[in-house]
Amino acid sequence: MLLLFILIPLLMLVALWGSRNLAQTRAVMVIGSTLLLVLSVDLTTNFIALRNAGETAAMLYTHSWSWYAPLNICLSVGVDGISVAMLLLSSIIVFTGTFASWRLKPMTKDFFLWYTLLSLGVYGFFISTDLFTMFMFYETALIPMYLLIGVWGSGRKEYSAMKLTLMLMGGSAFLLMGILGIYFGSGATTMNIHEIAAAGNIPTAMQYIFFPLTFIGFGVLGALFPFHTWSPDGHACAPTAVSMLHAGVLMKLGGYGCFRIAMYLMPQAANDLAWIFIILTTISVVYGALSAVKQTDLKYINAYSSVSHCGLVLFALLMMTKTACTGAVLQMLSHGLMTALFFALIGMIYGRTHTRDIRQMRGLMKIMPFLAVGYVIAGLANLGLPGFSGFVAEMTVFVGAFEVNDLFHRTVTIIACTSIVITAVYILRVVGRILYGEPENEEHMKLSDATWDERFTVICLVACVAALGIAPLWVSNLISDGVGNILASIY
Repeated sequence: MLLLFILIPLLMLVALWGSRNLAQTRAVMVIGSTLLLVLSVDLTTNFIALRNAGETAAMLYTHSWSWYAPLNICLSVGVDGISVAMLLLSSIIVFTGTFASWRLKPMTKDFFLWYTLLSLGVYGFFISTDLFTMFMFYETALIPMYLLIGVWGSGRKEYSAMKLTLMLMGGSAFLLMGILGIYFGSGATTMNIHEIAAAGNIPTAMQYIFFPLTFIGFGVLGALFPFHTWSPDGHACAPTAVSMLHAGVLMKLGGYGCFRIAMYLMPQAANDLAWIFIILTTISVVYGALSAVKQTDLKYINAYSSVSHCGLVLFALLMMTKTACTGAVLQMLSHGLMTALFFALIGMIYGRTHTRDIRQMRGLMKIMPFLAVGYVIAGLANLGLPGFSGFVAEMTVFVGAFEVNDLFHRTVTIIACTSIVITAVYILRVVGRILYGEPENEEHMKLSDATWDERFTVICLVACVAALGIAPLWVSNLISDGVGNILASIY
């Protein structure tokens, strides 16, 4: 079943390459993304059924094929609850991103080829249990970003694409050193993550060297301060679907990797050095929110908001309580859905007004009510209104962080909590400015509301955000075993 997450995107690439017109390209994307969504839903239901039936193995659906024997590299696959949740999130974003790009021009076929390759890397990363193959899929997910932004982006797209690529490749260099250090330092005869963790042979002195390298390597993608500067520029210049997939899924590879590899395989260093990264993530949370207040570009506002919310993921993981780490995974899911909805709506508004400057927009509620209401819902979810996913995730994070009963952890938790207030400031400011009042630009009065494909995208994402907020318990139960197994190794 898990190999289908690799095979379907590969078949989509072949079909896209052979497509002869726009209709065939769209058909391939709709069929392929729908199959991936159905597959992820089926995997989720089967996984829950197996757990309810008493299956207690750390990873399910495991299999391994030898790939390069001299270095013990295997194509190893397997999933726990965290992986399943991330696969479901990825499938939702890829599916809705397809419809968000329905009218994208020019070179639609080429765009979807790179978009599919990016999604292939994401799926492969989440199902891999081998260090090398995980790193390979990680790189596969990063490389298409340069072309997707540099060719189909807007604004300073070449600068932003190059900045993003250089910083993420720099993070990958740290990550590669960390992975090689883990493999050779443990004296392992396998690159399987769970076998290395079970052996626990990495000397503490080596953990102190390779834990920071691995955590920073993944942390760069997770917008860890001060390595976050690529993120706002990259998001602001990327086309809509790429912004959705990048902020919604790709940045989650950072938090997932920090938890699954850095903390899981090097627990002693994680415990001893966590305070350093807690300080950096606290800065990310507050700095990102404060920076969003000062922005006037809709995409930059959401990009800095993503820095804050992704910082909250790493912040929660480093608290190393089960509640906080469960909240971190919920935050990954919540932020992925919310930010995808935001970027989709911003792209739709920009496509009509040809501006993202909030000073040049007013009264959009009268002109395009469907998009305006969608933006209000996204904003309320982002600031943590009860009933939406943001409230569930952030409350779980802060309650879990406050469980650590010492002055340092509780102080940084209180500081991080201020981001809730700051988020409300910039969200309500933007909503009040661009949606209400009388339109000031006469040309805007001629604009149309959402088309069918845009409405479908928005409705799907709003439904997911509301579903996670109203019924979060099944997701919490899904990921609890995965979180518990990793934390059992860290303690």
